[in-house]
Amino acid sequence: MAPRRRCPVCGSKQWHKEPSSGLITCSEGHVLQNYRSETQEVTELGPHAVRKRTLKSGRKKKERQSKADPKLYHGERARFHYFQCLQLIYRMQVSALTRLWQLPPEFEMICRDVWALNLALLPNPPSPEPLLHEQDTAGPTSSPSKGNQPARKSPRPSENSDDDGTATDRDDNDKDEDADDDRSSRSSSSESESDGSDEDSELDELMRENSETSSSDEEGNGGTPKPRPAARTRKKRRTFGLYEVPASTLSCLVLACWTLRLPTMYMDFVKLVESYDLPYLDALRLLPETMTRHLRKHTVQALSPHFPPSPLHLHRLASRLARLMYSKYDIFTPEMNAAPILWKAVRCLSGTPTLYVLTKKLARLVSIPLTLHRSLAPALTREKKRDPTFHKQDSAVPEVALVAAVIVVMKLVYGLDGAPRRPRDKDDPACALPLSADLIQAIRAAEEAAEAARPPYSTDARRSVLDMDDKMLDEYLDFCERALLPRADRLPPRNVTTDHFPLSKDTALEPTSEENVSSELPPQPAMNANLVDDRPDVLRPGQDYRIYNTQDILGTVPEDLEVVVLRAAKWAGVDENYVLGVVERFERRVLRWLESAKRKERGRRGSASE
Repeated sequence: MAPRRRCPVCGSKQWHKEPSSGLITCSEGHVLQNYRSETQEVTELGPHAVRKRTLKSGRKKKERQSKADPKLYHGERARFHYFQCLQLIYRMQVSALTRLWQLPPEFEMICRDVWALNLALLPNPPSPEPLLHEQDTAGPTSSPSKGNQPARKSPRPSENSDDDGTATDRDDNDKDEDADDDRSSRSSSSESESDGSDEDSELDELMRENSETSSSDEEGNGGTPKPRPAARTRKKRRTFGLYEVPASTLSCLVLACWTLRLPTMYMDFVKLVESYDLPYLDALRLLPETMTRHLRKHTVQALSPHFPPSPLHLHRLASRLARLMYSKYDIFTPEMNAAPILWKAVRCLSGTPTLYVLTKKLARLVSIPLTLHRSLAPALTREKKRDPTFHKQDSAVPEVALVAAVIVVMKLVYGLDGAPRRPRDKDDPACALPLSADLIQAIRAAEEAAEAARPPYSTDARRSVLDMDDKMLDEYLDFCERALLPRADRLPPRNVTTDHFPLSKDTALEPTSEENVSSELPPQPAMNANLVDDRPDVLRPGQDYRIYNTQDILGTVPEDLEVVVLRAAKWAGVDENYVLGVVERFERRVLRWLESAKRKERGRRGSASE
């Protein structure tokens, strides 16, 4: 309110303020001059608005605390811990296999060396654990010393930096100190101008993008906008590599058995895995709690396969390891002990010793591979420059190669196309073989017996619990006890369940070893031998031989050949098309050998006539 003074016009001391205009007038209506009314309401801010300067405190912000479980391992340390668990499972497998097959103590030493070679030949070998543990405990502020760099990927240092990467750290520290000095020496005006640096940088960035966009549009042909690139689909990253899976332990066991010349097949390991006699499925329950508590969910999933590995997968891992051992360390893996495996293949198809001898001759003729990889076998003799050094399917599964040779001999003798073949003279080896009809019937009976004797826990079994008899139910319950219950040292103490339902086995009801052997080997039906037939219209063994192309996806094979191939595929644990492919390759090798032998015979006759 204005002071109590007289109006210079009328001398009145009564003043009042008009609410509409805000002017001060006296009682006579004279306006008081040189008076300004100020309010706190702001409608517009001019260009010279005053800003309050704020000072940044030097207090460090509190770091965000992680909610991750400190017991779980991550990064390279988790990978090293994964290999520790895998190595412990591998030791359990070696112990179980030594006990089941009564192997010599040298087997464990060979397995240890093969496992060390397997780790050394991985594409990304695991890092040493003490360094990783030291880095985790020291924290991110400590810089690693020279020569102790971790195995994880790091950006490539610049050319003017030191080997240990400390030059860039020193440069960063110098820059930080200079920046602190500059900030301490700035004036208040410069500080006020720096407040809008973020906004200015954003505006500059937007203007730069705008200028680049306009220039690119001008440079384009006709001003047509370029199509936007398709969004890249992010591939799912594998937690562990292809050769770091738990099946790699089984491949090491296979190499150890081949080193000792044990007549083993891939299906032998698969059957042991299915029966839980060989630790592989749900192996985490066998590991100590001090190791499992550090596993995260991805590592648990990697160590817990749901199904046994296929023979093709095991062969892929074993052949790769054998090839690298020979190429890098000159460690040669010997050939397969083929004689017992070949006899198993012959007996699988209800063959006789005569069929075994004929298959051996054919295998020697077509150079059937008996090694894990073709690089371990001697190279073929090259008569011409274009001749290859190895055949196709030389890296096939060895037991599949043997059973394919048996099928080729059976096709030479019987045809397996529905048309009977009869030998002409009594010196023909086909006279010592059974009739085709009896042989096919015996193979079908053996397949039915094998299907009936298949254990209820097998992955290929298509049997319901309602279809099991008492013996099969007892076998299945024993399997559940072995597969689902924890180890003996982890069983709960004595309680009501263990008192009333003990898990002790009655030895009186268990079959003896002789009964097991008799049940595994079903009696073979009597088969009649081939008879000599002198009729000219009857096909002879080896005549009208048909080679079926496996590339023809719409083609079919005769019923007899299908029965034989199905039996061989189940015995080897592979697909039928795989067996047919190997059979076709061997048949074409026999055909090339026959043509070469005919050319040589014609050459000898021509030279003799001259």
